[in-house]
Order: sequence, then structure tokens, then C-alpha cells
Amino acid sequence: MLIDGKRIILRTWKDEDMNDLIEGLNNLNVSKWLAAVPYPYTRKDANDFISYAKKLDEDSKDLMLAIVLKENNKVIGGTSIQSINKKDGTATGGIWLNEKYQKNGYGTEAFSTRAKYCFEMLGLRRLENGYFSNNEKSRKMQEKLGYQYEGKRRKKYLCLATNEYVDECITGLLKDEFIAFNT
Repeated sequence: MLIDGKRIILRTWKDEDMNDLIEGLNNLNVSKWLAAVPYPYTRKDANDFISYAKKLDEDSKDLMLAIVLKENNKVIGGTSIQSINKKDGTATGGIWLNEKYQKNGYGTEAFSTRAKYCFEMLGLRRLENGYFSNNEKSRKMQEKLGYQYEGKRRKKYLCLATNEYVDECITGLLKDEFIAFNT
């Protein structure tokens, strides 16, 4: 699977992505914002994740995608489309970005490319996402794309990187809002 953006590509994970995956996630400044990512992030963790991600296909309810810079084919992060429900037209998911590549608009581009794919290619009508309550970067990025704050789930996740229970702020984006916000 390949989803084309302006500067990035979203694609399925490959074995050769392992070092980039470890480089990006073996950083507490990144992993502390993700529920299921331990710190330190080891080669075994990366191998297990890539094996899992490669087993998923386009008919799955979950897609795990690498965010790849077009200019040098470097994996700089990951995003997901999860709990795809074609009957209701909904999905969830998330994003992470290697700290070295933050503040360049790559995350916003990747999440926008992901949303466009969900609405245009998968025929979905609503995306639900979330962020940990203190993650201002994620909140601002989602707001740029038109996501609306919908509530908070208190102490929803045990963050493996910090071993602390964290609140999740829920956001939602409807297809017509995305179109209006991004035209």
C-alpha cells in the first residue's frame, strides 16, 4: 500500500525500516505520548511491531503505516488507521514523528494525507483520534486539520514509556468538516 503526499509517502512497514523505527521511538520525548510504546524501545520491540504490521492487509480493520520522506526514503514516523468500520463509516488512529523531524509540518501533512485517504478511498465519514492531555503539539496539529475536541477519558491508558496512567482527550473529524477546513 502506498499513499502519496506532497513531501511524504505513507506505506506499509518493511523489515529494512527497523533502524529508523528504533531511532524514532527510542526517545522518551516521543514515546511518552504513546500508550503502547515502551521506553527504552528495543530491536525486539521493533521486530515484533514490523512483523505485526506486515500481517495486516487492506481488508483489515487496522492499518499501520510508515511515514517516509520522499527526498531520501527515510522513515520519520508512523501513523495508523484502526478500528475501520465501513458500516458506520468510522475509524480511529494515531501518529508519531521522530523528534528530529518535528516542527517541519511533516506530521500535519501525514495526518492530513491519512484523513484524505480515509474519506476518499475508504469512504469513511468520521475519524476519531485522541492525544494525551498535556500533548500540546498533537492538540494543535489536530486543530489545524479541523478536528473538534469531544471530551476526556480520565486515566484511560497506562503509558508503557512512563508507567503512568494518562488522560486521553478525544477529538473527532467529519468528512464535510475536513473538506471545508482544507479547501
